[in-house]
Amino acid sequence: MSGSTQHLPGIREMLTRLISQPSISSASADWDHSNEPVVRTLAEWLEPMGFNVELLEVPGMPGKYNMIATLGSGPGGLVLSGHTDTVPFDDKRWQSDPFTLTERDGRWYGLGTCDMKGFFPLAIEAARAFVGEELKQPLIILATADEESSMNGARALAEAGRPKARYAVIGEPTGLRPVRMHKGIMMERLVFEGQSGHSSDPSLGRNAMEGMHEALGELLALRSGWQAKYSNPNFKVQVPTMNLGCIHGGDNPNRICARCELHFDLRPLPGMDMKVLRQEILHKLQPLAKSRELSMEFEPLFDGVPPFETPADAELVRACEKLTGHTAEAVAFATEAPWLQKLGLETLVMGPGYIDQAHQPDEFLELSQLDPAVRILKGLIKEFCL
Repeated sequence: MSGSTQHLPGIREMLTRLISQPSISSASADWDHSNEPVVRTLAEWLEPMGFNVELLEVPGMPGKYNMIATLGSGPGGLVLSGHTDTVPFDDKRWQSDPFTLTERDGRWYGLGTCDMKGFFPLAIEAARAFVGEELKQPLIILATADEESSMNGARALAEAGRPKARYAVIGEPTGLRPVRMHKGIMMERLVFEGQSGHSSDPSLGRNAMEGMHEALGELLALRSGWQAKYSNPNFKVQVPTMNLGCIHGGDNPNRICARCELHFDLRPLPGMDMKVLRQEILHKLQPLAKSRELSMEFEPLFDGVPPFETPADAELVRACEKLTGHTAEAVAFATEAPWLQKLGLETLVMGPGYIDQAHQPDEFLELSQLDPAVRILKGLIKEFCL
């Protein structure tokens, strides 16, 4: 195996550079950035170590790239995966520059320190120990685009059938505790359109808000039914949830409401199929709209993230539990794990930092997490690649 780590920067130097490169992903064009500088920086570090690096532009998303860096070869192997993008930020609420790595109180502060640019220098540091070793199975460092907005980077990889390996660890901030399941996320849009008219005579119009009132009752009844049917004690909130998030309708108290729009979210448990849930909603709402002579639109606000679960007795789960001393857990937040699973990878979520610090002003990574993270990642590489 060729390659050298002689001139590879240290963990702090690597993270300083990654944090300095804005790579925000957002549905708002005013915020959205390319992640190309980040993946090219990772490639600059990985290629001299002997990794074969491929940059893959995400179809239909100019300036957005996935990176697959492979050390060694073989039919199995281990993927260490992270996303390169961050969320937007509120500059006025930060005590320091979000794009400058700042150390204070035993922490590194900066946008993306824990969610999740900080994972890449630690994965590279762990890999450094195996440069020149004869790997029996490949080590793959995967960097994805747009996890924080569309997850289209991970979707594109699943559609392309890459990377090919046997195991995958996604380094999201879990406090270095293994996570083997999470809920899904669905965000839905429901619109009723009727006919406006003078409020003094209801027969002059068809009230979309009254239709929405009835629809809300049907949605809440569905929620109650799902919560009675599905429960998982591994989660803090053990049942699927539905949140009625925002509603807009009408324009004046003396006009019959012609249009009403609702946005809501669903958090399904593992074992619940998002397509089936949408069909159940349609089955309840379409007759309602028809009976009130309302036109109806029902569509996802984004494609959603399926729920995820890896069996408790899976080889990767057992290995991570042994290395960390913690039993694998469940979390409420969603990750790219479902798409890595679609590739046939036994998948687990585990990384440094805590989700409580993610998406917050003064995001940080505790220095005390660095050495344990490198030790655990080295253990995984030794277990699944040597």
